[in-house]
Amino acid sequence: MHPAISRSLLALGAALAPFAAQAQTRGFDVRDLVVLERASAPTLSPDGGKLVFAVREADYEANRASTGLWIRDLRTRDQRPPQRFTPEGWNVNSPSFSPDGRMVYFLSGKSGSMQLWAQPAAGGEPVQVTDYPLPVGSYRLSPDGRAVALSFDVFPDCEDLACSKARLDARAERKSTGQHYRQLFVRHWDTWKDGRLSQLFVAPLAGGKAGEPVRVSGALRGDIPHKPFGGISDYAWAPDGRSLAVSVRLATPDEPWSTDFDIWRIAADGRGEPVNLTADNPAWDADPVFSADGRTLYYRAMSRPGFEADRFALMALDLASGQRREIAPGWDRSADGITLSADGRTIYTTAQDLGQRPLFAIDIASGRVRRVAGDGNIGGFDLAGGTLAFTRDTLTSPAQVFVARADGGAVRQISQLNAERLKDIAFGEFEQFSFKGWNDETVYGYVVKPWNYRAGEKYPVAFIVHGGPQGSMGNSFHYRWNPQTYAGKGFAVVFIDFHGSTGYGQAFTDSISQDWGGKPLEDLQKGWAAALQKYDFLDGGRACALGASYGGFMINWIAGQWPDGFRCLVNHAGVFDQRMMYYATEELWFTEWENGGPHFQVPDNYERFNPVNHVSAWKTPMLVTHGQKDYRVLVEQGLATFTALQRRGIPSEFLYFPDENHWILSPHNSVQWHDAVNDWLIRWTAKE
Repeated sequence: MHPAISRSLLALGAALAPFAAQAQTRGFDVRDLVVLERASAPTLSPDGGKLVFAVREADYEANRASTGLWIRDLRTRDQRPPQRFTPEGWNVNSPSFSPDGRMVYFLSGKSGSMQLWAQPAAGGEPVQVTDYPLPVGSYRLSPDGRAVALSFDVFPDCEDLACSKARLDARAERKSTGQHYRQLFVRHWDTWKDGRLSQLFVAPLAGGKAGEPVRVSGALRGDIPHKPFGGISDYAWAPDGRSLAVSVRLATPDEPWSTDFDIWRIAADGRGEPVNLTADNPAWDADPVFSADGRTLYYRAMSRPGFEADRFALMALDLASGQRREIAPGWDRSADGITLSADGRTIYTTAQDLGQRPLFAIDIASGRVRRVAGDGNIGGFDLAGGTLAFTRDTLTSPAQVFVARADGGAVRQISQLNAERLKDIAFGEFEQFSFKGWNDETVYGYVVKPWNYRAGEKYPVAFIVHGGPQGSMGNSFHYRWNPQTYAGKGFAVVFIDFHGSTGYGQAFTDSISQDWGGKPLEDLQKGWAAALQKYDFLDGGRACALGASYGGFMINWIAGQWPDGFRCLVNHAGVFDQRMMYYATEELWFTEWENGGPHFQVPDNYERFNPVNHVSAWKTPMLVTHGQKDYRVLVEQGLATFTALQRRGIPSEFLYFPDENHWILSPHNSVQWHDAVNDWLIRWTAKE
């Protein structure tokens, strides 16, 4: 057994010990998945003595979820569980402690609009801190707690929030509905653009209330935080509170085909001109963090413009001299973020690594890297007062909250979420394996046994192809593509981190670009053969392949290149025609990098791995699913796939969601999607 898996199973056994005495009577189902409590955002008080974390709870009947905060005093060693902190029924996010540790701030829409609230850490009622005419998008307290940086979606030519609110109100009263565009983006992810940008403001804090905000990023015409997935790591206060560093890509006409994010320094009073600190790098500069003395700026940087999956290196910039250096040039992993130790000598970050996402500590002076918190997926973490708090999940455990000393030592589990819900459930056991893939290079995969596994029996297989394509499917508990939902139906599950996956070195990740249907397909074929040879419980004659996004593209590619490989296929949000993918998607930098340039310059590159050219070879039954609000891979790609299948007379079905984007997120929609997929798999893998 792979040593990493041995450690995972030991950790898992400890985590599930409270359930050991319970009878495990059934497999895991999507109805379990959508109602699980989800832990996130572990946040420590400045002295490391108190821990606040968020717990998302789903109301399946109401088809919605809400998130509350829970608190635990870490200085007590009793077995008292964490206590609910925010009131029952409140939906909150983004917790942070005040610099003195006395207050916990968070965002909530309780007033009817997303605003900033505060609540005493010792207990008490929440107090509304802001009451602005626009919802607060994000916030970050100043180092002394006397001011707060806030982001709002505003019209760039409006000087204050009232102007943007008045313009929105006037639009709502307008009888015409046309929207006039003069440049891209027209839409992004799942939202049509309306002329607003996310801009940064600073407001004073006094007496528990925020004053009038002043726009400080007005000279930077771009989204701060960036969209659709940016956050407070896009901006940081300087220690003296007089300035901020922000990462932004300017909303110029070339924005849809650019990854040129720069880090700018702006004054906290909104005066003066912004200073570009990374103008020499045409690629992505992200996540600014100041040293405690304000002399050094740490950040993450890519080196190749236009490539969103380039390696994020850890950088140090001397603000006085302008000299910069890479901190750990020999570490062939891509850092997820930057958290400084109390003494400023170490950077803590997570990074994908061989099918896992551990937490690493990097010595800033030497670049030496050590692994801190290991197997599984470290979802979020915080560091304060020598205490480390983090969430960890695995293929057989949803996220729990843990604490440890930052310098090592025993790990203590703080939460016991979902204990009652999971007490009668048996998860499928898992194992990582490796094989010789393309060019005889080592490739890794996972196999998950069905929940009701019995030695000597054979089981049908769900063969999952991950998306990205520069992504990874490994030892984590996923809420959309969870292998246990198939293991719970009696399927064995196999998935491969083919060439192009992340966490195996940058060269491995790079290798998929301009080769979408080459090395990855070879890895999938060889990985499937290796799994069949190694695990005798896999029934290779009763297997279906399924995937989403790039995984959906690969399902279409398999249909034309490997038509006898599987009994059935499932394609969610997959590319059918590379030509129209280029002209219809929003983030053009992605498809231009992956194909070596724009379609009109290198059309042959788009045809080389274009599923639409091989429909004549299709014969495998396929279920196609897609969401209307998917602006990354438009719904027409799914409709075209279904049209091709129907016209060819191939057994096929199309599941359409008018209210979902690239992902299926609503609890009831998720259940419908999983039921349809599982019914399809069961139908085509039934014993003849």
